[in-house]
Amino acid sequence: MSIIISGIQQLGIGVADRDKAWEWYRKYFGMDIPVFQEAADAPLMTQYTGNKVQGRDAVLALNLTGGSGFEIWQYTSRKTASPAEPLKIGDLGILTGKIKSPDVKRTYAFYSDEGLDLPGGIMKDPAGMEHFFVRDPFGNIFDIVQTQRDDFYGKPGLTGGPCGASVGVGDIDKVLPLYREALGFPVIAYDQTGCFKDLAALPGGDGTFRRVLLTHTEPRKGAFAEMFGYSSIELIQSLDRAPGKVFEGRYWGDAGFIHLCFDIYNMDGLGEKLNAMGYPFTVDSRNSFDMGEAAGRFTYIEDPDGTLIEFVETHKIPILKKWNWYLNLQKRDPEKALPRWMLKMLGLGRVKD
Repeated sequence: MSIIISGIQQLGIGVADRDKAWEWYRKYFGMDIPVFQEAADAPLMTQYTGNKVQGRDAVLALNLTGGSGFEIWQYTSRKTASPAEPLKIGDLGILTGKIKSPDVKRTYAFYSDEGLDLPGGIMKDPAGMEHFFVRDPFGNIFDIVQTQRDDFYGKPGLTGGPCGASVGVGDIDKVLPLYREALGFPVIAYDQTGCFKDLAALPGGDGTFRRVLLTHTEPRKGAFAEMFGYSSIELIQSLDRAPGKVFEGRYWGDAGFIHLCFDIYNMDGLGEKLNAMGYPFTVDSRNSFDMGEAAGRFTYIEDPDGTLIEFVETHKIPILKKWNWYLNLQKRDPEKALPRWMLKMLGLGRVKD
């Protein structure tokens, strides 16, 4: 049985106020389709939450223009802890979420008119592609990157959903096999070392770095592959300072980017592959998790620097909850993409402000 990685399913974001954060992400990133919303305990994550079961309230939100989702995650059993000081580029962990945009200049103009925090302006990355950074009101930095126009839902907006992330690592060569061989990003789009003008406006970004952008050329397979689309991971290694850890002294679920999640098929096969590479599952829901509106199996691993990577094998999703219409993904060809009309039905649950 082959292992299928359909793409990045979602970027986890820990926040102090789920509703306030989601409202901002709906307005500026179009993340207005809830796949699930639920308040519950997180008993399987205790090794990352102070050896205590913590309560949380979460929503998985999509932008049906195309791209991945956000899992917006708030503690309900304790106060969400913010970092003692802002993260610096090159720190160990998820540094930025990459958001796809078919028109970077137009998106920048809209954000500028709205008075958003736009450190550095429009710049070019090492491959010569235009992009810019925007900092949300909660301190998270997003990288708005130029992509082809998406019309998955038929109504393209200024942005789609996430299409990757930048990850701070201690040794790029050490972590490359994990991302290239296990996670399906075999193509090195660039590998450059030096000082980078496009990073200079960010905290710690005026140092010397090695940057490697990983992507893929072949379309992904799987139920949600067409909606997720192409994605990339940028690895950033600081060369002139000892990096800190993004979540040093804090719990998973505290403020910031808490994990990067991949949608997969054949969890057992993936587990065997990762274990052989030295990355055993640290969390495994085994048979199934049930979040009321969605169900499946999830696992976690840690990269060499402790950054959490999640895998989800989805068993069912709600299409029309009010009609009790759920899609059972275990009864279909795992390589075949879901019909677009079926995914577009999720749009009937759009949250309108």
